[in-house]
Amino acid sequence: MRSGRLSLAVVGADYPNKTGPSRRFEIALCGPGEPVELRLEPENPADPRAVAVYSDRGVQLGYLTADRAPWIGAMLSRGRVITAIFQEQARYGAVVRVAFDGEAPELPERATVAEESAGVDADQDPGWWPDDDWID
Repeated sequence: MRSGRLSLAVVGADYPNKTGPSRRFEIALCGPGEPVELRLEPENPADPRAVAVYSDRGVQLGYLTADRAPWIGAMLSRGRVITAIFQEQARYGAVVRVAFDGEAPELPERATVAEESAGVDADQDPGWWPDDDWID
């Protein structure tokens, strides 16, 4: 696989940590660009392919989603270098940004509120706006 950067959802923020602060509290303490750690959890009784996400302070934020964890976990198991940073808080928990093979993850440019509400992808031409939907 070629190198690249990817944003990944972190879910499970509403579940309690065994010790220390709650996941939501720790997510609130994280700032964009702060390092986070991805940890394999082969002994996880719910999913042996789970990949937990921890803050730079060693507090769990949650887990990568079940559709991404096997893929990322397999790369980690094979020794592939995956570097991760906190990107942003989300309704479901958080988003982290990862980069592969020694590359540094970079935060994507943030779309403006107007672009987000209009459904414009931040990677599209900023001069592009969708046509209004007219009722026939």
